[in-house]
Amino acid sequence: MPSVAHRSRPFSASQRLPEPERPPVLLEPEQAGERLAEFIHRYPRLMVLTGAGVSTDSGIPDYRDGDGAWKRKQPVQHNDFMESFQTRQRYWGRSLIGWPVMRTATPNPAHHYISDLELLNHSALVVTQNVDRLHQKAGTHAVTDLHGRADEVVCMSCGYRCPRDQVHDRCAQLNPGFEHYTAETAPDGDADLDVDFSDFRPADCPKCAGILKPDVVFFGDFVPKERVYSALDTLRHSDGLLVIGSSLMVYSGLRFCRYAHDWQKPIATLNLGRTRAEKLVDLKLNARIGETLKTTVACL
Repeated sequence: MPSVAHRSRPFSASQRLPEPERPPVLLEPEQAGERLAEFIHRYPRLMVLTGAGVSTDSGIPDYRDGDGAWKRKQPVQHNDFMESFQTRQRYWGRSLIGWPVMRTATPNPAHHYISDLELLNHSALVVTQNVDRLHQKAGTHAVTDLHGRADEVVCMSCGYRCPRDQVHDRCAQLNPGFEHYTAETAPDGDADLDVDFSDFRPADCPKCAGILKPDVVFFGDFVPKERVYSALDTLRHSDGLLVIGSSLMVYSGLRFCRYAHDWQKPIATLNLGRTRAEKLVDLKLNARIGETLKTTVACL
């Protein structure tokens, strides 16, 4: 396995696609699905990389529009969360609103069709940038949660772990009334809520009173190297790479396209809007994800 050290970068929120020469053509799902099926017939064993666009039909919003521009406030930064009590107040306060939406989200057809790809032996591994665990809920077994999982919390001092529901319930007990606010949910279990959080009391670690943090890779942090190595090993032994529902704006996802290109692996993308890997991709499909995958699976 080649070293990834020279390509390690923090999970950055600042990237944006260059101005487009013209909008990408929106394909009909039937046409896109048939073209993707042809790609899979030619390259039958793929690593699948998924992003926020796969989960939007489950009620979990994405961060960016089709041109890579932010649709909402930028998410919390790792260093801000660790160094600022006020940032942790805001995060856990907004989480009281946003987490129940993510916790109760259910897989949509896209998740189930991706699970079908595994059943048909076309998916060697799903590497997801999402933290919602919906691929697992849909029945996919081989899944790498690249950016972690939002349903678990870890103490940054002693390593204590617990379900996020426990921390959610404790925050609700410490801050009666906050859970009654309404706001738009954010992709990581957060919410877009502007209220005074100065009196909010975040829950501390019950073992050492340390800082509790969702077990996710916040922007500005690094994906664990062993997670990246494992996924790259699968990619190197696959026939190609299929990217679904990601603009690839963050390097943690884009790196897989660059390695696939270096290793002369074919790359297909299925996404509404452009991606940051346009020049590396062999098959670009700008189409609705769920409907396209329905046609693809039917053709396999």
